[in-house]
Amino acid sequence: MPPNSAILLEPVTASGDAAGRRGVAVLGRATIRHASVDAPILLLVYGLLRLIDGLDGAYGRSLAWNLAHLALLASLVLFALLAVAVRPLAPSGARLVAALAVTATVAGTVCFLWTATGFLSSAIGAVTPLPAPLRSAGPLLFSLGMLTLLGLLVASRRAPAWSPLLFGAGFAAMLIDRDFLLPAALILLAALAPLARPRSGDAGHRPVRQR
Repeated sequence: MPPNSAILLEPVTASGDAAGRRGVAVLGRATIRHASVDAPILLLVYGLLRLIDGLDGAYGRSLAWNLAHLALLASLVLFALLAVAVRPLAPSGARLVAALAVTATVAGTVCFLWTATGFLSSAIGAVTPLPAPLRSAGPLLFSLGMLTLLGLLVASRRAPAWSPLLFGAGFAAMLIDRDFLLPAALILLAALAPLARPRSGDAGHRPVRQR
């Protein structure tokens, strides 16, 4: 190989790395835009189907019940993906806090998924019930993780100051009573909607320079 071949290869490698980073950034922004809206909407669908299932005065193993919990499972997965996607947007001095917040959110999501799977399948729920300590720890971890991430987004000017306040109110309403699911889902949607708006400085939304 000629002596200068390594030098010739460096720009290509650097260019490839830069393109890869831009691709990851664009994918992350797409995940944030979709998950920030789709997750609360699916939670709203869960609430609506749960309401339909209870029209006969009882909640049970019906089509609406199964569809409701499938919507809940999808919503929870999207909340976890949203947490992972917003982590790189945290201030550079708070990367460790952001990583811990993502871990807490994902752990809380797993607890919720565990419970929801048990509702879908009585056999699974009977064989592997969620341990009692995790029933309380799961919601706490999820809410603390999401609120911390939203607070970091406020610090980096990626979200308005009222976003974590609304999220906390919506999540609290959902925990107080499941009958509050519909308004709670709408509050969560309002809290996360600002994340779905593209920003001029984000990857994939930069103005094209005229030459």
